[in-house]
Amino acid sequence: MTEPEGWRLDCIGCGSTAGSELPDSACAKCGDLLEVRMIREVDSQSLFGGKGPGVWRFAEALPFPAGVAPVSLGEGGTPLTRASRFDPGLNFDLYVKNDGQNPTGSFKDRGMTVGVTRAKTLGARALVCASTGNTAASLAAYAAKAGVDALVVVPKGGVASGKLGQAFAYGARVFGVDGNFDLALSTVLDLVRKDSRLYLLNSVNPFRIEGQKLTAFEIFEQLPGVPDYIVLPVGNAGNISAIWKGFKELQSFGVTRSAPVMVGVQAEGAAPLAQAFSTGNPLEPWREPSTVASAIRIGNPVSWKKALRAVAESGGRVVTVGDGDILRARKELASKEGLLVEAASAAPLAALKKLNLPAGARVVCVATGSGLKDMADNPGEQRIEPVTDAESISKAIR
Repeated sequence: MTEPEGWRLDCIGCGSTAGSELPDSACAKCGDLLEVRMIREVDSQSLFGGKGPGVWRFAEALPFPAGVAPVSLGEGGTPLTRASRFDPGLNFDLYVKNDGQNPTGSFKDRGMTVGVTRAKTLGARALVCASTGNTAASLAAYAAKAGVDALVVVPKGGVASGKLGQAFAYGARVFGVDGNFDLALSTVLDLVRKDSRLYLLNSVNPFRIEGQKLTAFEIFEQLPGVPDYIVLPVGNAGNISAIWKGFKELQSFGVTRSAPVMVGVQAEGAAPLAQAFSTGNPLEPWREPSTVASAIRIGNPVSWKKALRAVAESGGRVVTVGDGDILRARKELASKEGLLVEAASAAPLAALKKLNLPAGARVVCVATGSGLKDMADNPGEQRIEPVTDAESISKAIR
C-alpha cells in the first residue's frame, strides 16, 4: 500500500525512514523502535473546533487519510477532575485525568483504536499482544469490533482476574507463560517475526502511541492550557513518551509555546527506568520485578529510550514509591475524591509529597486504569459491618 502524505515512520535509533512494506514494530536496519512523524500542516482552530468528544475528533493529527473508517468504541474524552480533598496539605492545584473511564477501563483504548484501525488498513489476519492485563482487555475488545482474531500472551498468575476476565469475555485466545511480562513479550516478538499474518499491538507499535498522545490534547482543552507538571505511572514506558509527543505536537502546530515537566513513577520493586534515570546509564532489565501494582510490574520496558528522552527534554524525572504508599494513596483518592483507580494509577499520587513541587503549580496525575479491574490486589480493605437495628446505622454518621 502507499502511505498517505503528511506523515512518515522514523527510527529513533539510526534515524532512517521505514517504508510501507515494513512491519510497524521495529526498524529493519537497526531493530530500534519506530515513531510517527507528522509532517503536514494542522489547523489548530479546526483541531479544537467544537466536534464531538473522543480520540477521533482529532483525526487531523493522526496518520490516516481523511475519511478513514476507524475501529472505535467511543474512547477518549475522559474527565479531568480537580482533586481538592485528596491531601489538603498540598500547596498546588491537583487534577486527575481519569482514563479508567475509557470503554474497557484503561488508557490502552486510546492507542488500540488507532492501532487496530492501522491493522485493518494493512489487512491483518489476527492481532497479538503480551500483557499484564489492560492491553489484553483492550486488544480483545477492539479485535471483536474489527472482526479479527485476538491472541494474548500473559504471565501465569500475574494478571488481575478482572482484566483477564475481560479478555475472555471479548473472545480472545489467551496463552500463559511460566514467567513474567518480559518473557511474555519476548515470546510475542518472536512469534510476529515468524508469522506475517499477525499484527503486534504492544506499545512498541508507533500507532498505539499516536492514539495515546491525544491525552495531551484533551488535557490542554480541559484544563484549559498546559499544566506545569504531568505525573504518571510507568510500566512498559510508552505512555509517558506518548503524552510528551502530544504536547510537542501542540507546540509544532502553533497551539501553545509551553510544555509540561514529565514525571514518571515506578514501584520500588519494579523500577528499572528509575534506576537508569538516577545513574545516567542505559537501562538494565530487572529479572524479578515485584509490586502489588500489577500493571507496572515490568522489568524490561521496551520503550525506555523514548521515555528517558521525554523526561530529559521536559526537564523531568523518574521516581519510585513503595507498595504501602501506593495502596494508601489509592484508598485516599477513593474515599476523599470518589475516584477508584487501579493500584498502578495511584503511584503518581503516592509520589506527590516527595516531589516537592512549587506552590501554585498546576499538576495533572494520569490515572491509567479503573480500580474495578484489580480489587483483588487490595485484600482486607473491604469490610461489611453487622446491623442490629436502624440506630446502629445512624451511629455511623460522622
